[in-house]
This record gives sequence, structure tokens and C-alpha cells, in this order.
Amino acid sequence: MTINNTASSQAGMEARQHWMGVLARASEESLEQRLEGVGCPDYRHVRAPEIGLAMVRGRTGGTGNPFNLGEMTMSRCVVELAGGTLGFGYVQGRSRRHAELAAVFDALLQLDDGLQRTLIEPLHAQWLAARREQSRKAAATRVNFMTMVRGE
Repeated sequence: MTINNTASSQAGMEARQHWMGVLARASEESLEQRLEGVGCPDYRHVRAPEIGLAMVRGRTGGTGNPFNLGEMTMSRCVVELAGGTLGFGYVQGRSRRHAELAAVFDALLQLDDGLQRTLIEPLHAQWLAARREQSRKAAATRVNFMTMVRGE
């Protein structure tokens, strides 16, 4: 029985990681629009939106020894819905409102599985389409070099 609980909690954690990533990459405007569609829930700030820095780490060759690449600006927020559910929002950049919206949606997604289908999947598809378009534009500027070998 414990194995099933562990497996289900692992699946729930992976789903939450996915939706938090989608919320962080979504535009603030699209989250505002979707909040109007859902209706703004009653919530309070546990940690008001704030801006800070986070250390970004890299790895040599992608798999080697870790090193500190530098710092990036990020915003974070923690909200509590009227029912007591906590929502966390961490986003890249200096947008306090984006972090607050991400936290509100994180809390709502913990309560309503239907939002996964109506909110996260369209936002993720929108991000994938934008990413494909950006890759297509970058591929159009690609230059292939050929090396000529001197013969004897």
C-alpha cells in the first residue's frame, strides 16, 4: 500500500512541477485573461511578491562538474486561499504580478484537476508553438561551413 501512495505522490509532484514551469513561462497577460475567466478567488499573501536574485548553476559539458554561471533576477510570491491551500509562484524577471498570478493558479490547480486541462494544456501548447516559431526563424539563419582538404 505504501508503494502505491509513494507512486501517486511522485506523479502528483511531477504534475505540479510541470504546471509550475508552464505558469512561469506563460505571459502575464495570458494569466490575467485566464484569471478573469476562472474568477478571482479570495486569497491573502503569506509572502508578498518580492524581487530578488538566484544563483544559476551550470555543468561543464552539460554533465561535468557544476559551477556558478551567474545570478538572475526572479520574483516570488506565496498566497493562501480562503480554504487554506498554499500556492507558490517563482518566475524569471521583475514582475511581481506574474509571480502572484502563478501562486494563485498553483493553489487553484491543487484543488481542481479540471484546470489542468483548461488552463495548463493550452498555455503549454501556446509556449510550444512560440518555441517552434523561434526555432524556425533561427534555423533560417543557419550557415553550414564546408572544409576543403588540400590534396597532394
